[in-house]
Amino acid sequence: MTTTADMDTTNSQTMIELQELVKVFPGEREPAVDRLSMEIPKGEIVVFVGPSGCGKTTTMKLINRLIEPTSGKIILDGEDVTTVNPDRLRRRIGYVIQQIGLFPHMTIAENIATVPRMLGWDKQRVDNRVDELLETVNMDPDVYRGRYPKELSGGQRQRIGVARAMSADPDVMLMDEPFGAIDPITRDRLQNEFLRLQAEIKKTIIFVTHDIDEAIKMGDRIAILRDQSEIAQFDTPERILVNPADDYVADFIGRGASLKRCGLSRVRDIELHDWPTVTDDTSHDEVRRAIQESDKGCALVLDEQRRPRRWLAAEHLGRSDERPLSEMGLPADAIVQPLATLSDALNEMLTARYACAIVVDSDGAFIGTVDIETINEAVRGMRHAERARLRAQLADEEVVEQP
Repeated sequence: MTTTADMDTTNSQTMIELQELVKVFPGEREPAVDRLSMEIPKGEIVVFVGPSGCGKTTTMKLINRLIEPTSGKIILDGEDVTTVNPDRLRRRIGYVIQQIGLFPHMTIAENIATVPRMLGWDKQRVDNRVDELLETVNMDPDVYRGRYPKELSGGQRQRIGVARAMSADPDVMLMDEPFGAIDPITRDRLQNEFLRLQAEIKKTIIFVTHDIDEAIKMGDRIAILRDQSEIAQFDTPERILVNPADDYVADFIGRGASLKRCGLSRVRDIELHDWPTVTDDTSHDEVRRAIQESDKGCALVLDEQRRPRRWLAAEHLGRSDERPLSEMGLPADAIVQPLATLSDALNEMLTARYACAIVVDSDGAFIGTVDIETINEAVRGMRHAERARLRAQLADEEVVEQP
């Protein structure tokens, strides 16, 4: 039997509560989900993670009643929705699946407008919502509104799937391995983009994955599940990494917990370093002087919008070379945005020419750099802070237990 996880909900309002939820499929003796109880706070991403066949996707489908529960209750924002009309329930819940499920014969605008039209919205309201959502997922409405799914890349189709799930402004979103079928580079970008979006919309999201690294990156809380959706541990990523509940959780996390902590903190959370920068019209003598006065060994060439373009070392400056600086040196690589995780930055750094990642804002303008030592220090700080919290928690428990 599973029990509600120990959660700090003092500052959270519960959006979804599952009470003793059970699902037994016809012809099966053992339940796929066995008396699952948990509370999911409003405005958070809660990730279900576990081995294949443990019941995580079944549990998700029970919540919007794509699969009907055998017994138990589903409380949505204080309302028992276990017996309400399932179609009405699903219109309150956005749903994104790995295969995306766009209608191939409909345009992108028609796909996004599916639920609003079912709800009887007028044409102007629907059109405005379609354009708003395309802009939200960084796709130009004038370019993509009339296209068909087959004309988009996999990453673009995934963005449209997210936009469609958000079309009626649902209370809750369910995401079933939404980035699982996408190449690693596009997946990282879409994850970061979705986290940026979530910071604005603050939806309650249940996110299913089999990848613990993705769970750590995406989740405000993680539910690690055993078979039959039994909760092994339901807690924040920090606490799971520092204090796994048992050997099952520790084995599921795997080796390299310290490295996994790089998925917990973001570039915006750490202090950035400055770097000597020059513009394309800077003289060669000024560039040499900027390099000599720093300890970096090179300068970063920025364009008129302060976007990084080239790395330029002294040896790149030939005495008789009259080319613009933007045509000299080496391409500026390892570029990340503030919302990127330290793990993202570290991955970029591994192939960087100067052992650092260049940090840019949403317009691509240079704002600083981050290096490996800064990441090491951030991970050490997280580890020490969480251990201190655990020591304080144990001390409080000892005080309570004293007669």
